[in-house]
Amino acid sequence: MTTRYTSGPAADLDGIQSVIDIAQQATVPAAMEPGKVYAVRTAGGGTQTIDLTGPEHTGTPARKHGTTTVRDAASFAAYFSKHSDADTEVYADADQLTVTAVLDAHTADEPRWSGHRLRLALRRTETWQQWLENDGRLLGQEQFAEFLEDHLPDLLDPSAATMLEIAQSIQAATKVDFQSGTRLATGERQFKYVENTTAKAGQRGDLTIPETFVVGLVPFEGSEGYRLTARLRYRITDQQLRIGYKLERPGDTLRTAFADVVTAIGADIAQPVMNGSPA
Repeated sequence: MTTRYTSGPAADLDGIQSVIDIAQQATVPAAMEPGKVYAVRTAGGGTQTIDLTGPEHTGTPARKHGTTTVRDAASFAAYFSKHSDADTEVYADADQLTVTAVLDAHTADEPRWSGHRLRLALRRTETWQQWLENDGRLLGQEQFAEFLEDHLPDLLDPSAATMLEIAQSIQAATKVDFQSGTRLATGERQFKYVENTTAKAGQRGDLTIPETFVVGLVPFEGSEGYRLTARLRYRITDQQLRIGYKLERPGDTLRTAFADVVTAIGADIAQPVMNGSPA
């Protein structure tokens, strides 16, 4: 006959575990504080880490991040003033026509995230784009005259009133055969023509247009205006006049306008504006 028995130490261990289980069951749950990391003993005797440092627990992001895009220098200055610090870096890219601020840039001694950025992306005005769209193109008489009439506020010299008269003269001379174009001593261009309508057939006349005129254009939304000289272009083909203009170095004007925007930004902030783009 075999007699079974339990050793003393094993029986003691079973009793201790029972006490532990009862104690754990009787433990009152305690609230955990957001923003901290806890190590919790599990029922199976292991350890579980509970991380309450995330924004879903604290209610606030761990850091500022993202890129905000603005369209003028005033908006750039307003956002920059709110979020920048002494280590913020600012870069101006003349090729891209952008100004970028790395608001949380590295300090001299410690790295930072460099993930919170402000970007000024200048937007060309509709009027600037319209003048550039027709730059160097030869248009029909009516089309050219209508373009001048639609842009009278941009015309500085000769005056808008004078250019309106010229536009009307161009429109009135559509049913004629143009013979030649001559540059006058006054710097104007004179076009000679012969009427081809039945009532005026054979009658001769001329159309005089300034060889150059000055326009005032605002390149970017929120920027200053600039004067540009436009030179008259024309071609007489099959006795028909096609006419247009060529702006003098509009690219230089655009770069000057951008440089002026950068200068205005630099005057409003303590940090230097560096030439280039951030990493």
